[in-house]
Amino acid sequence: MNRPAGLNRTLLAILGLLLLAAGAIPAAIRFHWLPALGADRPIVPGTELPPTWAWYVAAAAGIVVALAGLRWLAAQLIRKPGNRTWHFETDTGTTDLATTTAVAPFAEEVRGYSGVRTATASLTGSRDHPDLLVVVSVEQDGDPAEIRDRIRDEGVPRLCQALDLDDLPTRVELRFTTAAGSRVA
Repeated sequence: MNRPAGLNRTLLAILGLLLLAAGAIPAAIRFHWLPALGADRPIVPGTELPPTWAWYVAAAAGIVVALAGLRWLAAQLIRKPGNRTWHFETDTGTTDLATTTAVAPFAEEVRGYSGVRTATASLTGSRDHPDLLVVVSVEQDGDPAEIRDRIRDEGVPRLCQALDLDDLPTRVELRFTTAAGSRVA
């Protein structure tokens, strides 16, 4: 169970219901659906309109809240693949291998490549249909083409050999950072 994701969805649902209610109450008052609050009665005390700048501040705050909500909603759509366990059965018994354990040495190897700041790897799917996702953060002076080629030519074949796989479909996502790599003078 992914508790942070469940909490995020719950908070999004509560926030959505609150915003829906906040928008529905003035409409209910206007269309006389709430007889206790008359349409001719003011919602707030006083009859003066707020200053013009208040309208602009309210509009800007509404836009910021809406954009933040859209960003949060978009982040919910990006899902990290779940962990799986592969089962190997032989004449001598069975072995269970967590996919996170299987790719940990591969990710560590990629982190050691020149120009790589961080690297993570996720192995998804079954043993018959595996899929490897590699996310690499490239330093400012790193060569993305060289990193990609090393992953394809060195890292993935070594991982295939270790897992006894003929083929391993791989997606590499390169993210760039402004941090410069460490240099020896």
